[in-house]
Amino acid sequence: MTERAEPPESEASAVYRRLRSVFGDPSLRSRDARRRAAGKASGSTTPYGTGRDPSGLADILDGVSRTMGWTSPLARGELLTSWPDLVGPEIASHTEPVAIDDGVLSVQCDSTAWATQLRMMRGEMVTSITQRYPDAQITSIRFLGPSAPSWKRGPRSIPGRGPRDTYG
Repeated sequence: MTERAEPPESEASAVYRRLRSVFGDPSLRSRDARRRAAGKASGSTTPYGTGRDPSGLADILDGVSRTMGWTSPLARGELLTSWPDLVGPEIASHTEPVAIDDGVLSVQCDSTAWATQLRMMRGEMVTSITQRYPDAQITSIRFLGPSAPSWKRGPRSIPGRGPRDTYG
């Protein structure tokens, strides 16, 4: 039988074994290192000891946003982006949230009929918004119908001051 030669040890394995032998066994440490270790055992805190576990990124961002007062703007932005989930695909296809001013959500509708129907559902919608996004501080919803065309520019505009009391 032929003996198999063991492959040479990788450099990473050698470094690991060396560090383990140096730092793993207290008797192999230097005298100063043993003295420092004895001083730490007298009651000082350790950086990664109990109660000092690292926090998740979501917890840290939530804490920072609360201390900086960003919860309301963040909730308002989330409300605007999740509008289709909040009202459903049918209503979302005919409406678009435009702005939030002083707790009033302005919603642009495709037609005056949609605006009228949604005005009757205003109370239910405000309740669902305040339950889902309490930090947004929405107190009311204003439904806007389609806007009239502007004749200030375009092929039908006339330069000058415009109509005055000249009829008649």
